Amino acid sequence: MRSKRSAAQKHTVLLVLFFLSGFTALVYQVLWVRELGMLFGSTARAAAISIAIFFAGLAAGARFWGARARRFQSALRWFGLLEIGVAATALGYFLLLDAYYLVYPLIYAQVGHSAVLDGVTKAAIAATLLFPTAFLIGGTLPLMSEHLIRGRGRLARTGTLLYAVNTAGAACGALTAGFVLPPVIGIQAAYASAIVLDLGVGLVAALKGRPRLASADTGGATGAVTSQPLRTAAGHGSGSPQRLQRIIRTVAFCSGFATLAIEVIWTRLFAQVLQNSAYTYALVLTVFLVSLATGAVAAHLLARLTRVREETTLVALLMGAAAAAAASPWLFYCATDGLAYLSPERGFAAYLLSVAGVAIAVMLLPGVLLGSVLPYLMRFLERGYTTAGAAVGGLISADTLGAIAGSLAGGFVLLPTLGVWRSLLVLAAMYPALLLLFAATVPLKRNKALLLAAAAAVALLLWFEPPGLRNIAFGVRPGEVLVEGIEGSHATVAAVDTRDGSRVLRVNNYYTLGSSGSLEPERNQTAVALLQHPAPRRVFYLGMGTGITAGAALFFPVEEVVVCEILPEVVTLAERQFSRWNNHLFGDERVTVHAEDGRNCLMRSRATYDVIVSDLFTPWKQGTGNLYTLEHYRLGHRRLREGGIYVQWIPLYQVSERELGFIARTMNEVFPRVTIWRGDHYASASIVALVGHRDADHPFDPSVVAGAARDAFSGPEESSEYYEAMLLRHYVGNLSASGVFAAAPLNTDDMPRVEYVAPRTDRAHAAGEPRFLTGDRRERLYRTVREALPPEDDPFLAELTATQLKYVHAGHYYSRYAYAQEHRAEQAAARYRDEFRGLSPVSGDHVRSPARHLE
Repeated sequence: MRSKRSAAQKHTVLLVLFFLSGFTALVYQVLWVRELGMLFGSTARAAAISIAIFFAGLAAGARFWGARARRFQSALRWFGLLEIGVAATALGYFLLLDAYYLVYPLIYAQVGHSAVLDGVTKAAIAATLLFPTAFLIGGTLPLMSEHLIRGRGRLARTGTLLYAVNTAGAACGALTAGFVLPPVIGIQAAYASAIVLDLGVGLVAALKGRPRLASADTGGATGAVTSQPLRTAAGHGSGSPQRLQRIIRTVAFCSGFATLAIEVIWTRLFAQVLQNSAYTYALVLTVFLVSLATGAVAAHLLARLTRVREETTLVALLMGAAAAAAASPWLFYCATDGLAYLSPERGFAAYLLSVAGVAIAVMLLPGVLLGSVLPYLMRFLERGYTTAGAAVGGLISADTLGAIAGSLAGGFVLLPTLGVWRSLLVLAAMYPALLLLFAATVPLKRNKALLLAAAAAVALLLWFEPPGLRNIAFGVRPGEVLVEGIEGSHATVAAVDTRDGSRVLRVNNYYTLGSSGSLEPERNQTAVALLQHPAPRRVFYLGMGTGITAGAALFFPVEEVVVCEILPEVVTLAERQFSRWNNHLFGDERVTVHAEDGRNCLMRSRATYDVIVSDLFTPWKQGTGNLYTLEHYRLGHRRLREGGIYVQWIPLYQVSERELGFIARTMNEVFPRVTIWRGDHYASASIVALVGHRDADHPFDPSVVAGAARDAFSGPEESSEYYEAMLLRHYVGNLSASGVFAAAPLNTDDMPRVEYVAPRTDRAHAAGEPRFLTGDRRERLYRTVREALPPEDDPFLAELTATQLKYVHAGHYYSRYAYAQEHRAEQAAARYRDEFRGLSPVSGDHVRSPARHLE
């Protein structure tokens, strides 16, 4: 009894080590994808390359180490050595990544003209970074299986348990890497923590696997091999063991293909209804991994059944997986109330619980069935002549190779050609198709009936068209008209004509990237920027949307305009459906549009610009935080010519003072002068521009405005005073000289505060706790900046006359007037209106914006 208890305790220790091994592997993967996204760009293609390389390493490692596990005196000791190797190669990743940041721009200069060569270069760099570590991680399951599985009939029971434990560890790793480590200790410290934990796992396993201890752990087995060949009867008329193994590995490959392709498409579906922050991404991934781990537990329980034929169980699992995958579109539709934005009025914790509930409702049962197929296949491998390490390694290798193909096919073939709904049905059809293969090669009872049923299921799933779901996928509301929609590899994007007659560009159902109805404010983002520069000949736009903002640059005497938009589908629809509003941006020979990540575009090229305009971004969206970091602004500073400016547009209706402080303080760290400008004169929800000046010794020159305005604006000739007033009314203040936000912490690649704070702010505001800088909070911000450094004391305005300084004050009064007017504070509104009229050279109440003159 005591020896059994001791053996159970030792097995428990090993299971804990294997759980931690899965935990660290997912922490690495999450952080790797993030870091490589900053090197290659946060695009779907770059992420696919990184994940494919990582999975290829897992597959190769599983095959390699599984085939050699029998040769090792102690497989447990080698498991520990592999974990130590994982820690060592993961540490080397840091050194190599820094080198590649220097090398990649040089390589791109030689191969960037070819998308194929650029892709090969990225794959080669990712391979040197990821493959060695993944290759070692891939050997951990075969080696642990070799150590623990003893005798006939134990492969399925122990192998499925190990698979479940490791996958559960992976789920915890995904949750921790998404919610805890980066926002609390930073990216580098999170990575270092995983390395230390991995090193500890390796050292404990290596010590426990020493030969003098191995005999105690394994009941005295210290011979040349750690497990006996798994030799059982072929049985049930299944043919030769070799043939059966080929069939099982084919099923494993197809199962991996379908599972990962379905996961890719589920992720796209969730992008239609979620906040799409780092938190929601981690939560959805965690639920998916938990469902796979639960499926492995189910396979473990099924493997213990002796009265039910394994063929019958596999048939049930395959048909169940097909039914669950086919039902998932309707599950998702019902769980989200027709793809409605999830829990729009809930706070952060309640919102995450709601997301978890929907994810569980949609993915748990299908995920359990999908996730049970692979581990249950171990039951069939018991019929062959092999060792545990080789059996498990070969099976995992086949499944992982299928996962690579499935993730690529799901994102780059199925979604663009079939869309989300049809893709799920086609993937569901793979399972009865596998049943056809299995029934045709392995004799079963009622073979003919099974073949007919499977064939009918395949035909039904391929033929069936989900009714009424197409318009819903593109976010078309009642009374709106879908002009054109694209379900692409990067996003679902639609051009929609709304009931008020404007055309909007909508991404993933709810995110609006621009509208023809916002022609003036979108053009204003260019006018406010370019009017400040004496000769804006070369202009770079980070983000495009409809192209209206970038198109406004063509009214100015520019020589080159470079635009980087991360979503190719957005580029396509902006060209097809918004040309009459974006000044025919795509037909002008001065313009180059790249469907690429904007930060990556700046990094890989040595070109410099007079003005860089960074568009409005949703601050809480995953990946957006990279565009507000210290490292990114340093890159932008290096890409500016002498006298150049970096213009960062901020949606005040999506940030609190805290996030604005992060961004302003970070820009202040890089640029010697940062000024803040209004983007509009709306009553409440406004945008502002933080303008980083490359040089601090050039104060604002009012004469520049009149010259630039006459070049850009058509219509009747206006006085210089008019143009000066028009721009200066947008000026708010000097953030550098005033010291406002000087105490705010920096936002860096290592500590991405915006990315992790903004989602919480969004949820707090949605729950009724005012956070965003709208209305009165906006006016308090403007007043704080103005009082900290009045315009008369602002060194940036040193060359303004007393009359010109009045235009700055006029803008403040008009902003307060618009707010009071909206809130029906008639006396205050009248007072502010009179103050504005006394300071402004333009008669009437309306403040003209620079873009109003663009045609």
